[in-house]
Amino acid sequence: MTTAPHHTGSHHSSRPATEWAAARALAHRLPAPLPAESVPLASAAGRTLAAPLVAAVPLPGFDNSAMDGYAVRGPGPWRVVGQILAGRTHAVAPLVEGTAVEVATGAPVPGRADRVVPYEIADRIGDVLRAVPGDRRHIRCAGEYAARGQELVPAGSPVTPAVLGLAASVGLDHLTVRARPRARLLISGDEVVHAGRPPWGRVRDAIGPMLAPLLSAWGADLLGPRMVGDQPDWFAGAIADSTRDADVTVVCGASSVGPADGLHASLRHLGAVAHVDGVRCRPGHPQVLAQAGARWIVGLPGNPYAALVAALTLIDPLLTGLAGRPPADLDTAVLTTDPLRLDERNTRIVPVRRGARGLRLVDGAHPGYLGAAADADALAVVPPGWRPGTPVGLLTLPWQVGRPPGPGLPALPGWVGSSEARTGEADRRIPL
Repeated sequence: MTTAPHHTGSHHSSRPATEWAAARALAHRLPAPLPAESVPLASAAGRTLAAPLVAAVPLPGFDNSAMDGYAVRGPGPWRVVGQILAGRTHAVAPLVEGTAVEVATGAPVPGRADRVVPYEIADRIGDVLRAVPGDRRHIRCAGEYAARGQELVPAGSPVTPAVLGLAASVGLDHLTVRARPRARLLISGDEVVHAGRPPWGRVRDAIGPMLAPLLSAWGADLLGPRMVGDQPDWFAGAIADSTRDADVTVVCGASSVGPADGLHASLRHLGAVAHVDGVRCRPGHPQVLAQAGARWIVGLPGNPYAALVAALTLIDPLLTGLAGRPPADLDTAVLTTDPLRLDERNTRIVPVRRGARGLRLVDGAHPGYLGAAADADALAVVPPGWRPGTPVGLLTLPWQVGRPPGPGLPALPGWVGSSEARTGEADRRIPL
């Protein structure tokens, strides 16, 4: 695996490089959502609803008490005639005027009850109960929250823990969700080693350990990764074989035009259609989005920070589209720094941290080094022609490492990366 120096024209193709936002939009819009399937609630977390969540029973299923206290009828005082605890499964006799029953939170409330008097304001002596008048009933009526057959969560929504609890509360044991996309990493390069300290002339793989948890967090089922040498026949065969069972094959390295970059030749061999062949961004220009039938192939640069940028550009929205979810809007914040070199043509993707005065750049960003990304709260999307003091979009990862935010500011999802670098695409500091 090798990568060529950064450039802004097309590479190995007559197709011009795609503008960054357009590439991201294409990656979401092109794939058809994966088929729907019914799965138990325990298997639905993180999936996407393929059909609305519809209540199978009303919620609440019966009139019940919202407080521990006494269900009463009439203005009082009342005579306490019984007790009802939660879990009762037989009918409760209606109250008559001037009577009360002691009730627990969630217990059925007798018919004709006017309200529940909480213990905190009740005055009971023997069987006689008194309380000051109140304007709150503290009774949850049957169907007050949801009626049977009511749509509660629309299709296309992610199945969060709260959605799972809601589904259970309205009597559901299964949800209709999109299948999880199957993804495989192909790590290319004769120079790459995957464990231990690399000997002279070799480099440690930093992209595989970074991408695997990202793909899982973005909703993919990971198939076994494969290591591919730079021999053209092996490379083309590995991609073709992966597309037999993987919805998304992520090729790490070999996306540029170096003598050992075999992705483009392999795509031609497969008869794949390249929808994106180069993106006008820095770093991460040599990235590819291709389609072979219903299968998808994403080519990433061989430098780890550039690969991270490309993954956020193409893989995240691609998996979102396969899951049938709408695209997520980027958070925005003001980038106030002046030293960032202006670029009238390319989108800049730069690591930033939040500070008291807004976003600040993290020093030391290199296409081949993840140190700045590991120290960042987010990656700022700086569009062509940006001027200091204007808002920028923020790309964030799905979890946080526990880094404290700036003074008085909320935490943002953080970054995970390896300090090991791979040689290849212009391994130089991004001019900030």
